[in-house]
Amino acid sequence: MIPRNGLDSLLRPEDSVLVLIDHQPYQLTNLNSHDPHMAVNNATGLAKAAKAFSVPTILTSVLADRGGLIFPQITDVFPGQEVIDRMLINTWEDQKVVDAVEKTGRKQLIIAGLFTEICVAMPAIQAAGEGWDVTVITDACGGVSVEAHEVAIQRMIAAGCNMMTWMALACEWQRDYTRAETLPALIELLKDHMAGSGMAYLWEQQLLNTPVPSEG
Repeated sequence: MIPRNGLDSLLRPEDSVLVLIDHQPYQLTNLNSHDPHMAVNNATGLAKAAKAFSVPTILTSVLADRGGLIFPQITDVFPGQEVIDRMLINTWEDQKVVDAVEKTGRKQLIIAGLFTEICVAMPAIQAAGEGWDVTVITDACGGVSVEAHEVAIQRMIAAGCNMMTWMALACEWQRDYTRAETLPALIELLKDHMAGSGMAYLWEQQLLNTPVPSEG
């Protein structure tokens, strides 16, 4: 089992690969564990974070001609990139997806998708059993019920998978505020996708740029 403590257990952008699974309209219509707006927001923020930190990202859908295309908020982050459409429900049984992941040469496998209990749990559990360091981004996932989502998380933890949220992942990739090449993108993520934190940042900038009234 992959160690879950110590500095080496933290995720690094140079060792990470992201797979976004089935963020499609059909799944969204029966999403009941999360507010649908937040599910789209969080998956988009995760996609943008991966791009900002140069993390290879594989996009995959299932039966797109019936279930709909991947949300444009996600595909717009990776213009022109192929979306691997599958017949298999379990992404990790689709060799084209596995080959795309293996081609990156990275072992920190990050997964998010809809539904948590089906299209996320199966590949996460299988990949963990094959020796991959699997992390699931729970708030960029969602299930048909709160119970389905939470039971799937428990099942994946029992199988050795790591759980995180998308902003925690972005900050773990950043790790150091002196990493100037990615800090501006991280701030943009805060502004665009973290609501309160983003507004607080903008307010802080407003206050810092407000002249102090002169006396007299």
